[in-house]
Amino acid sequence: MAKKTVYELIPQFGKLRDEVLFGDVWEQPELSKRDRSLITVAVLTALYRTEELRGHMRRALDNGVTQEELGGLITHLAFYAGWPCAVNAGRVALEVFDDG
Repeated sequence: MAKKTVYELIPQFGKLRDEVLFGDVWEQPELSKRDRSLITVAVLTALYRTEELRGHMRRALDNGVTQEELGGLITHLAFYAGWPCAVNAGRVALEVFDDG
């Protein structure tokens, strides 16, 4: 039996994610989806949010960010967010790139 997701457990949470976050916020014209992806990956890296980082790295690749750019972002953040955060992001990137 498949494990329930948080969005199945709390349907309103999923609705807000789909309609407000991805349906409205990500669609605003001030930033491209590519830029939003870079920002989101940077913040998730700095906050050591491993689970969310996986999905957003995949989304970043889909939005035109290259593997090399993600590597550059991780290297840059090592000096601003801390080495452990960057190493964690590097491990996530390895996973994501291998899945790709």
